[in-house]
Amino acid sequence: MNLTVLTYIAYLIISITLTAWVAQTLFRNGRIFLVDCFLGKEDLADSVNHLLLVGFYLVNVGFVALFLRIGIDIGTVRSVLEVLSGKLGVVLLVLGVMHFGNIFVFTKLRRRGMRRHDPPPIEPTARVDAPKLG
Repeated sequence: MNLTVLTYIAYLIISITLTAWVAQTLFRNGRIFLVDCFLGKEDLADSVNHLLLVGFYLVNVGFVALFLRIGIDIGTVRSVLEVLSGKLGVVLLVLGVMHFGNIFVFTKLRRRGMRRHDPPPIEPTARVDAPKLG
């Protein structure tokens, strides 16, 4: 087995392990955020959380697979480390962008939901002028 094949194997193992770890962390800790976003509707939050988990795996494992190709022959351990660090760095950036994208969308949903359930503003009944200085 040559170093290029070993690089492929290491990349797949590390990338898929990182994807699984991030996905499970987001799944476990995101439930509270989603329950809040969906105004206490736990069944809806759990369902969306599970769908997000599946989507997260599909997008990220698909990206890892598409990004597998190296395109050069790797002949040294240094080349293995350089290629792996570049590829894993991109995978980590994609995982981070997906995470923050999800947070952004659900924060907007939460704000929209909160506006629907907030009481309308009350018109002021009296005016109070500030005291004049000097």
